[in-house]
Amino acid sequence: MAAPHSTSHATHNPPPEPPAVSEALARAHQKYWRFNVTLIAALMSVGFAVSFLLPLAAPMLAHVRIAGFSLPFYFGAQGAILIYLALIVVYILSMQRADRRLQRAFLADADAAAAAVADANDVENSAVNPVNRTTDAAANHIAADSGTRGL
Repeated sequence: MAAPHSTSHATHNPPPEPPAVSEALARAHQKYWRFNVTLIAALMSVGFAVSFLLPLAAPMLAHVRIAGFSLPFYFGAQGAILIYLALIVVYILSMQRADRRLQRAFLADADAAAAAVADANDVENSAVNPVNRTTDAAANHIAADSGTRGL
């Protein structure tokens, strides 16, 4: 018989916290997934129409002939497959564009975070050693002048 434990497993191993993200990156993720779900819903609606609604309308279109065959024959033989392939291509291209937008937002967020860390380090370094800061600034100014004069 096992000994009773008063504490639960969850208190010893809490679930991990998700990493902190900026507001801009959180909005970019939300916009990305909203676009993804909307795109899937639209493409699935077109697929539904091609798969179920078009065959229901086939008897009304049976009198239309192309090269001796009725129009519903072409819908069933080639049209639906071509439309499904077009839906796949549209999804791929749209999501590649959305992925690029999300990647740009991620890189902008990473650059902003790096700039914030660099600014914090500059403030910390100037507070710790103000003499080196002025010396470094003078050295940078002299180096910039010598570079423009061709020395």
